[in-house]
Amino acid sequence: MQIRPEQLETALARGLRSLYTIHGDEPLLAQEAGDAIRAAARAAGYTERQVFTVSGAHFDWSGVLGAAQAMSLFAERQLIEIRIPGGKPGKDGSEALQRYCDAVCTRLPDEVLTLVTLPKLDFQQSKAAWFLALDSAGVTLKVETLARHALPGWLAQRLARQNQRVVEGEEGQRTLAFFADRIEGNLLAAHQELQKLALLHPAGELRFEQVEAAVLNVARYDVSKLAEAIWTGQTTRALRMLDGLQAEGEAVVMVHWTLAEDIRALVRAHAALEAGKPLPLALKDARVWGAKEKLLERVLPLLSGHQAACLLDAASVVDGIAKGLKHPDWPHEPWQALRRWVLMMLQVSASQGRTRLRLALHA
Repeated sequence: MQIRPEQLETALARGLRSLYTIHGDEPLLAQEAGDAIRAAARAAGYTERQVFTVSGAHFDWSGVLGAAQAMSLFAERQLIEIRIPGGKPGKDGSEALQRYCDAVCTRLPDEVLTLVTLPKLDFQQSKAAWFLALDSAGVTLKVETLARHALPGWLAQRLARQNQRVVEGEEGQRTLAFFADRIEGNLLAAHQELQKLALLHPAGELRFEQVEAAVLNVARYDVSKLAEAIWTGQTTRALRMLDGLQAEGEAVVMVHWTLAEDIRALVRAHAALEAGKPLPLALKDARVWGAKEKLLERVLPLLSGHQAACLLDAASVVDGIAKGLKHPDWPHEPWQALRRWVLMMLQVSASQGRTRLRLALHA
């Protein structure tokens, strides 16, 4: 029987099943679901716990079934966890899991509760006989990465758990959208950000400025400050920060990603301006919020379509160099290529619109 993660609490309250299977690619939701099942098991008297991690083709599956059939001398009930981090139990494991599921349904005592954890499964794995046996014998939860449009609602629910909320109306929606943009694809980081908000601020309403300050302080703060220096035309400071990031061992791809996000936002906003939208609405359409909005609204009127295209093309080239590809007209060393791209951005932001972009891909 398949249920959604948000249905687990209600399902556990109605009573425990003999077998639970958790699979998916979202670590936080998988961890929370597993913790909820373990807590319910402890409360129901499953005080002994055995964990089996399937690693390699030579795993001894007989030990799992033997442990389930053996009564403990120290506890009346036991929880057995079967972890398959690779998601592929193999031929022997497939047969063993099907036998185990048959035993769960027919022979294993009620004093045994089983929890199986798996990573994200592909289509073939989800249709395999061993997984279908698990699904038929117990409760199955699929934990997936939340889509971007679902993140604001998820964040609001998590804030409510710690007796916090954003303000009503447009500012609240803007706050949640800002928060979601900063944690998309990483709910573990989002969980840490939420915990920090609970520590920094009392129960009640959170304003945009409070969330913005907390999230930015936890994010890659130095890279954000690098972008700030670039878009305010502080050439000396920006190059000094770039050298510092390299000396500290920061990943080129992380610096590139942060700056490329700004370039893509500028390109989207520039297209909106060309379509006749006013500057504030163009930035809003490009999903530019908070302090970044103030930075880019200064740069955007200075940016021509040709300059935007050059910066975007350069972002693609630097991305390739950072991943080992070479370009005949660019430095082969990633940090040197990144430095040249930063200089291109600085020339736009520092020019105040009086000069055209001179550093292009063929320079």
